Amino acid sequence: MCNSLSLISSQLKQKALSLGFHKVGIASVDESIRTSAGERLQAWLALGYHAQMHWMANPRRLDIHNCMPEVQSVICVALNYYTPHQRPEGSEYAKISRYGWGRDYHRVMHKKLKTLTKWLQEQEQGVLARYYADTGPVQDKVWAQKSGIGWIAKNGNLITREYGSWVFLGEVLTNLKLTPDQPHTQHCGTCTRCLDDCPTGAITKPFVVDANRCIAYHTIENRSQELPRLLKPYLKGWVAGCDICQDVCPWNQRFAQETDVVEFQPYPENVAPTLVELANISNQEWSRRFPASALRRIKPEMLRRNSRANLEASEASS
Repeated sequence: MCNSLSLISSQLKQKALSLGFHKVGIASVDESIRTSAGERLQAWLALGYHAQMHWMANPRRLDIHNCMPEVQSVICVALNYYTPHQRPEGSEYAKISRYGWGRDYHRVMHKKLKTLTKWLQEQEQGVLARYYADTGPVQDKVWAQKSGIGWIAKNGNLITREYGSWVFLGEVLTNLKLTPDQPHTQHCGTCTRCLDDCPTGAITKPFVVDANRCIAYHTIENRSQELPRLLKPYLKGWVAGCDICQDVCPWNQRFAQETDVVEFQPYPENVAPTLVELANISNQEWSRRFPASALRRIKPEMLRRNSRANLEASEASS
């Protein structure tokens, strides 16, 4: 049985790569990672750093067994989404995070994960498997580091040696006790560029991010009619997410490479929209402009709010 599982582990990785995933690793589920990851999450929640993201406090997130009681292994995958397009410099332009430039990554990831899960279930009788891609209470970065895909950086993102942090993560949980990979080691060293360049100080200390101060959180998750007054001067064009801590990361500057996933190429209007046009975008135009897009999480009234907050801040500073 041991040799059989070792063979399945090897074949599984080859299958994942053949489906287009750029990295794959396997983590075993043990008590130590469940305890340490749960404790760190609880400490972060106790500080209120999750802001209004109440789903982060879902107790199921503390233990992977809450997602699958029989889980023995977590298969982690990563998909590179970087494209070399650059935003224009002018202050009249709105900035959209790279993750949202192209097709909704959930759709792309789920299609590949569904195929991988089906393949795994066909290998032996009684195999249980369930997949996630930012859609369930799984600490994806914790498991990705445990599986050797990359390491959790000081800005809270997962960095891979080959692609930097421009990757989407997914997991397949299974009751098979597969051959695990070695956990990845840290390679941020003494670098503090992400902390130094975050305009709002959202990275309160290495590896700790306060969503209450984060531009990405407020432009994507904050459902209030108005953005915090103290945040507005720091927006500098951001209306959907924020890539500052990723843009300044040396790993991204040195190792980012263009994805071969066609769906992640930007929709034509996503790289250089103007603040004025988005501040006045109609619901119909929003629907036309962001088809099958992760940006549909940012409702049209929120996009208008974010754009107007930028314009107001620009007027106030002039």
